Amino acid sequence: MTAPVRDHHIGMIVPSSNLTMETELPRMLRAREEVDPANRFVFHSARARMQHVTPEQLRAMNAQAERAATELADARPDVVATACLVAIMAQGPGYHCTAESSITSALRACGSDAPVVSSAGALLSGIEALGARKVSIITPYMKPLTQAVVDYLEDAGVEVVDALSLEVPDNLAVAHLDPADLRTHYRKLSLAGAEALVLSACVQMPSLPSIQPVEDELGLPVLSAATATTYRILQSLGLPPTVPNAGRLLA
Repeated sequence: MTAPVRDHHIGMIVPSSNLTMETELPRMLRAREEVDPANRFVFHSARARMQHVTPEQLRAMNAQAERAATELADARPDVVATACLVAIMAQGPGYHCTAESSITSALRACGSDAPVVSSAGALLSGIEALGARKVSIITPYMKPLTQAVVDYLEDAGVEVVDALSLEVPDNLAVAHLDPADLRTHYRKLSLAGAEALVLSACVQMPSLPSIQPVEDELGLPVLSAATATTYRILQSLGLPPTVPNAGRLLA
């Protein structure tokens, strides 16, 4: 007999200018459907206004998260993922716990029992799942925001061996960066002692087409904010966190 098909509804809180969260995550989960057709994925988004990756706009976007969660609650999602990694990390170490808690409270107030995943918390979980304590990272951010990400990771016990800032302040422009360029960018990083490479510490910077090729070339685990978020979404749904050709974390 053919196994019954189950639809999993995924709610996403995304910056208004984000294009990549709604392309890379579905692309990974569509690839997973091809090897596990009994589990399908449906996506629902709520947007929070943000155009430029500045501390002021990041704080303003965070303030919209509960409103976005309330809107998503009406769709009764099975999991909710909030997508802007730097918006959370720029608020200081451990803030993903605060953000996830406030979104959870908003969902519960509307009768939704969906678990909440943040890309910031997911990146930490992904690095831990790989057994890595030292990483090198690439971000699209200006250097001060990249330093906030470095500080956040190091406060959580992850040593950042080296970090490369591409310094693109316009969030929409970040979405249009060519992911193939990351195959060159990573060569500018020191990887001495690194146990994993975060090819994109941002869910808006496209990286999926380069994750597996760079990992195959380096021999080190390669992950991104998007692959880590997908990993946590699948865990939250009680499904094996596997996606073909998306790096060791999802192998």
